[in-house]
Amino acid sequence: MVRPDQNAPGAAVLEAVLSSLDDDKAEDVTVIDLRGRSEIADYMVVASGRSSRQVTSISDKLIERLKARFGISAKVEGKAQGDWVLIDAGDVIVHVFRPEVREFYQLEKMWMPTGTSASLG
Repeated sequence: MVRPDQNAPGAAVLEAVLSSLDDDKAEDVTVIDLRGRSEIADYMVVASGRSSRQVTSISDKLIERLKARFGISAKVEGKAQGDWVLIDAGDVIVHVFRPEVREFYQLEKMWMPTGTSASLG
């Protein structure tokens, strides 16, 4: 698993994101380290929910937790459909997919050079 340098921007947010996803039973969580590769964020997290309902629930709870802990008003796209929710928390971008949608877009393959990411299960 990618563990951020605790002094790096986004480290605490990444840890909170991973904890939230774990609490809500997100599946196939993958962290992609974008530091030095992209200006959009330091980390990208990709996860799956088993259904549209779970994708929406995982996303809602993550947004609430980021707001409560860090005061982050994350930008959110796609929540109404529940197929693919994008949560922009500044230094950490989170994508929560239904498995079929994730397989179709294969987002990890676009961003994942060898050795810079880790699947959490």
